[in-house]
Amino acid sequence: MLDITDDARVRVLTLNRPEALNAFNDELYHTAGAVLQEAEASADVACVVITGTGRAFSAGQDLSEMGRLSADAKTDFGDAGPGFPHFLDTLAAFGKPVIAAVNGIGVGIGMTMLLHVDIALMATSARLRAPFVPLGVVPEAAGSLLMPVIMGNQRAALKLYTGDWITADEAVECGLALKAVEPDDLMTETMDLARRIAKMPVASLSATKRIVIESRIDAVRAARAREDRAFTGMIGRPANMEAIAAFLEKREPDFSRL
Repeated sequence: MLDITDDARVRVLTLNRPEALNAFNDELYHTAGAVLQEAEASADVACVVITGTGRAFSAGQDLSEMGRLSADAKTDFGDAGPGFPHFLDTLAAFGKPVIAAVNGIGVGIGMTMLLHVDIALMATSARLRAPFVPLGVVPEAAGSLLMPVIMGNQRAALKLYTGDWITADEAVECGLALKAVEPDDLMTETMDLARRIAKMPVASLSATKRIVIESRIDAVRAARAREDRAFTGMIGRPANMEAIAAFLEKREPDFSRL
């Protein structure tokens, strides 16, 4: 589910649910959050790389699990389940450099986690999508705040309101990624960069990262709280149930009567 390898002082986390396009279920959220906490505490880790196995970086929330949560009409699990805040809050406040190597499609949290990493490199064949409105819910992971800040208001509005795909070149142009790289070269370039960073003093890396995130963490937490309230009010409602049913039944959703 999550492969962990160390290369000098670089810890590589590889999402490994290829049968589900590396979608996050609650177990993976908790596992990834715990592994990040351990990496932050370890004096042997200077930099973290996150990537995926197969043709996806991450397809986002496991919608079969979200469907069960929706059917239960829970009101206390926030964005996508109790594991989600553990992972996202840990990533957002993580005190060491994080690089994403986006090897394939990134949907939902597979896109919005890029708002919280320090550098993202994308395969030229990779694509991103913020599918929240088409799923009958609202953005998560402080995407409502950070997408307009990073991408610009109009481009963020277009991608949020339509759920349109973002190509690797578009991601670079709008600041979601640093560079688009040929797929076969993605991990080589990512690891070259990660090793360069990992040669630096961990103390100054961590101090610099904390200064960077301290300037925005309160705003991120406030945005997350607003999103959680709105998300909780919309999960399990007719639009959300129709969107999930359509996905599971492999058909187009019909919102015409909603």
